[in-house]
Amino acid sequence: MKILLATYWPIPHLGGVWPFMLQLKKRLENWGHQVDLMGNGPDEYKYYIYGTDLKVMKDDLMHMLQAKLNRNALPALHQDPLVRRVEMDRYCMELAAASFGLQQYDVIHAQDVIASLALNRVRPPSTGLVASIHGSLAREIKILLDEEGRLDSERLRPLAHLYYRTLEYHGAMAAEKAVTASNWLKNVLSREYGVPAGHIEVSPYGFDMEPFTHKLAAGTPLVRPEGKKLIVCPARLETIKGIHFLIAALANLKQRRSDWICWLVGDGDKRDELIAQVRAAGLEDDVRFLGHREDVPAILALSDIFAHPSVQDNQPFAVMEAQTAGKPAVVSNAGGLPEMVAHGETGFVSMVGDTDTLAYHLELLLADDELRLKMGEAARLSGCERWSLDRMTEHFVKAYLAAGQSRGRF
Repeated sequence: MKILLATYWPIPHLGGVWPFMLQLKKRLENWGHQVDLMGNGPDEYKYYIYGTDLKVMKDDLMHMLQAKLNRNALPALHQDPLVRRVEMDRYCMELAAASFGLQQYDVIHAQDVIASLALNRVRPPSTGLVASIHGSLAREIKILLDEEGRLDSERLRPLAHLYYRTLEYHGAMAAEKAVTASNWLKNVLSREYGVPAGHIEVSPYGFDMEPFTHKLAAGTPLVRPEGKKLIVCPARLETIKGIHFLIAALANLKQRRSDWICWLVGDGDKRDELIAQVRAAGLEDDVRFLGHREDVPAILALSDIFAHPSVQDNQPFAVMEAQTAGKPAVVSNAGGLPEMVAHGETGFVSMVGDTDTLAYHLELLLADDELRLKMGEAARLSGCERWSLDRMTEHFVKAYLAAGQSRGRF
């Protein structure tokens, strides 16, 4: 088969969608398929086929789109700048994809509801469409807008919330089959946005363990402070990842013990705010910001405890990596995290934002070496069994064939 993996988001980019696309492409190609990657340009205002010269500059399309979608012709589009921006970008994606010649692909595998909706409108009648839904845009935008306004943003910006809720439904339904990695997200799509449960399949992510274990064994120039246990949190420094909750929990923990240090691995738009929070809590000597790193597996190998206090998440790669490295996980109950971490067996799970319990769970693992090592080994065994890349790829190949058959392709 010839397959197009397409996303509305920039490629490459931080976050789990990009490594998901890369490892799926690699495994599919190893199995004899041809795979292209399409997405937004990370450094140019364009859509393009990754690794080729095929690209469409958005500025070349905007004059036509603006003429058709002006304030007089479609006033509702101009009521909210966020809605207008996403809609204009979605139309750019449609036009760019059409120009790339979608008839060459047996199946399009969209990586978000926006890409699914866009490519469905321009795909040939015989090309199948499968949509992987990696998270809930409607929930994330509510979290971000509420934080931005510090008020009920759904009341203040009703169009944005209605728009994103509509995207969830129509993006999922545009494909022959929607696939999620967790039962949590399947339930969100079904119960909150009306997508029929039978239209959604659950297939946990797979994880390419071979390159990870090579990086894990390669080591890192970083050295942990002597006499300290190491807590590691690899995550984007954004509100959705809940790093502010972790810092608050560490401030609580510091009142009772100081035999630890925490490394925050990643970057993001909340970096300055989080640094200020660390300073205000008097944790400058206890919390270190490492920025973006390519040696995360080796850093995990150095660590004792993995922390992931997300506000919302589906099935983050960071947890899979930590479990493969044999580390106990201290996580929130956001999204699909409780499906990944067995409370009391491979780690501990607390309510989102419950910093007292988060601190207590960290303290339990710091205080009991036997418990920490036992949980880490249980996490390693569980992860190696559950996160099979071959199993995930086989599931998608079956979904591709079913989607193509339903369109008369095969």
